[in-house]
Amino acid sequence: MKFKRFLSVAAFGTGVLLVQAPVFAHEAPARHGGVVRTVNDVQYELVQRGQDAVIHVDNHGKPVPTAGMTGKLVVLQGTEKAEASLLPSGENLLVAKGVKLGGGAKAVAAIDTPEAKAITVRFVVK
Repeated sequence: MKFKRFLSVAAFGTGVLLVQAPVFAHEAPARHGGVVRTVNDVQYELVQRGQDAVIHVDNHGKPVPTAGMTGKLVVLQGTEKAEASLLPSGENLLVAKGVKLGGGAKAVAAIDTPEAKAITVRFVVK
């Protein structure tokens, strides 16, 4: 009887730890004043720069070359939807021309690498 109780308590405790696991995850700090998300140890920081939305791509603080990358940025702001192509710019930037990022906006970047690897990054603008 004690063994069955031990097993049920152990299973419950493991379940609680699994549910709490995302709390232990952390994002890298924003270096450009934007919103940072990490996918496969690479940091993507979404920033508004003038009339464009820009994504800085870094790996532990070191720039990741974006030459050859392509993609699309979709931004949902309330009932409004904006889409734009992501194009490489500079050493580690992807730019979506003419896209505004308002507070509370949700954005999804679908990025294709030169190696034909598809990456999806989801942002919520503060």
